[in-house]
Amino acid sequence: MACGGLVRTNIVMVVIAITAGALNSLWAQDWTEFRGPGGTGHAVANDLPVKWTESNYKWKIEIPGRGWSSPVLFENEIWITTALERKATGVEKEEMLKAATMAGLAPYSRVQLQAICIDKESGSVLHTSELFDIKRPPLLHSMNSFASPTSVIDGDFVYCNFGTMGTACVNRSEGKVVWRNQEQKLDHETGPGSSPIIWRDLLIFHCDGTDHQFVVALDKATGKEVWRQKRSGKMSDKGMMKKAYSTPTLVTNSKGQDELLSAGANWLYSYDPATGKELWKASYGQLGFSNVPRPIVGHGMIYLCTGFMRSAMLAFRYEGKDKIDDSDIVWRYDTQVPTMPSPILVNDLLFMVSDRGIATCLNAKTGKKKWQKRLSGEFSSSPILADGHLYFGNRAGDVMVVKPAAEFELVATNKLDSAVMATPAASGENLIVRTANSLYCIQQNDRSN
Repeated sequence: MACGGLVRTNIVMVVIAITAGALNSLWAQDWTEFRGPGGTGHAVANDLPVKWTESNYKWKIEIPGRGWSSPVLFENEIWITTALERKATGVEKEEMLKAATMAGLAPYSRVQLQAICIDKESGSVLHTSELFDIKRPPLLHSMNSFASPTSVIDGDFVYCNFGTMGTACVNRSEGKVVWRNQEQKLDHETGPGSSPIIWRDLLIFHCDGTDHQFVVALDKATGKEVWRQKRSGKMSDKGMMKKAYSTPTLVTNSKGQDELLSAGANWLYSYDPATGKELWKASYGQLGFSNVPRPIVGHGMIYLCTGFMRSAMLAFRYEGKDKIDDSDIVWRYDTQVPTMPSPILVNDLLFMVSDRGIATCLNAKTGKKKWQKRLSGEFSSSPILADGHLYFGNRAGDVMVVKPAAEFELVATNKLDSAVMATPAASGENLIVRTANSLYCIQQNDRSN
């Protein structure tokens, strides 16, 4: 991804690279899953603008429907998902709201879920794939969308997940649906959020609802369920405190075995990705649910955010250990820790921005605060590192560019047309940003520099 050398330990392999100078050439400049290769948030990019106006837009297109899923890129294609919604009215609306378990939930009579493929060079739409047509979909929180999970690209196929509403595989070349699966049912309460990942021949994703909590793997060729592992850790008796929306992270342990790191309510789990067998679990040591941030790994540690009620950043010692538990928490930081944006690790520094817009830089090895500053607005989107800068997008449509350094430096603030709920992507000389209304491809306006 961006500047710096690849950080390796005996437990951290290519899939969890911290920096990008020595990235495997297989990854090239593709951005094929949530937060890019390995989920690090690091992009292979160069000559990106830090301050821009409309003259920097290589192209900008309007996106039909609504969706917070992040763009994924492969070769010359950008893929996103979206939801065409029809709100419920009258008696139907009243009936659906009777089932609401919390405030802020909205009823819809129908939602059509689509995958859209866009040409990276021109911004033209290459394919629109109709994936699911759901009558009376689950209630949805006003802060969420029906198309929030980010898709994953693997070779000739794109895999799109919409939580309890279904998962689909699309052929990249024609946009045709290869298979659909709607067997993983759960009550998200506020809508879907967890994104899928690929491990070998399996598509793996979390299903942490108020009623059921499990991790599942589908055969990526057929969509058939291969394994399902129920969460084993003790949780609250209250359904809303059992849910979670995180995305798993793959690591290779000291024995050369792959592990699936999976953050659920109250517990960090490790599973064998081949079988779903639970290898170990570690308690957060506090109540932690509805957590969205994806765990990241570096310096022999696992970093994760615990979620509600008050989120904490935990660093678990992982290097050289077969199993870990809460006694392996090296440090804990609990001031202005996000429940939605994922953190990002750059060399020895850990950066994060809280939902309320407080950005923090910590020493990744000790948890000691380097700086803490307020950025404008509120945040759902995760930061990325691209071409030596951190890019933060907020719900007001501002993209702030910050130096990834031990002293705070705000380089620029840029305004887009609407909320940045999705995590941006970067590839080569292109910065790809999805807002609530549009998809942008942004470049330097003077390509000779």
